[in-house]
Amino acid sequence: MRGGSPAFAAVVFDMDGLLLDSERPTRDAWMSAAAAGGVALSEADYLTLVGLNHTESSARLLAFFGDDRARLATAGAHAAAWLAARFGERPFEPKPGARRLLQALRDAGVPCAVASSTHRAELLQRLRRAGLLEFFATVCGGDEVRHGKPAPDLYALAVQRLGAAPATTLAFEDSGHGVQAALAAGLAVVAVPDLKAPDPAWQARCLAVLPSLAAVDAHSAEWFGVTCDPAA
Repeated sequence: MRGGSPAFAAVVFDMDGLLLDSERPTRDAWMSAAAAGGVALSEADYLTLVGLNHTESSARLLAFFGDDRARLATAGAHAAAWLAARFGERPFEPKPGARRLLQALRDAGVPCAVASSTHRAELLQRLRRAGLLEFFATVCGGDEVRHGKPAPDLYALAVQRLGAAPATTLAFEDSGHGVQAALAAGLAVVAVPDLKAPDPAWQARCLAVLPSLAAVDAHSAEWFGVTCDPAA
């Protein structure tokens, strides 16, 4: 239900670790792959990749794998097989509060987009499997822009496709790279940290830092003029 004078007219969401609980299994898959290949990849090392697009994360992974492309390719196949064995066609689960918030925004006519570092084809598949694709007017993948997060390109593309103004668009992000990208594009940002704790350097620039999307309920009337249905 919509009412009041909302602060924002459009919303852009990250996907992995924000809408979908996909960061943990992906991390575990790569940690398994590194161990199998005899590579000392720490969790702290892996967390530097979160939020980066495929090209940039692959470049960092290559360095961790001693600039050995064959070794990295073998690890990538291991990680993919690890995920396939555990998930197959089963979707990554939506994060707490995600579906309720998206439903409320759709019911109120607030247009939403996704701006994800994941390739467009993969993000479409993940959102479709999770039953969330229908909530978005457009989706933007990391392979559709020249510069990935923390550059502003993905968020600028999402706002352009929505036909929205950056100043009246709110971004939801879980990673520092994503927060920086949205801020650079001129959007206000709400951080919902997943694997990584918020960095004070960018935390102070966020509109809010919340423990989950379920916590948006307390702010939805102010931000969107929307009342979220707890039963949704």
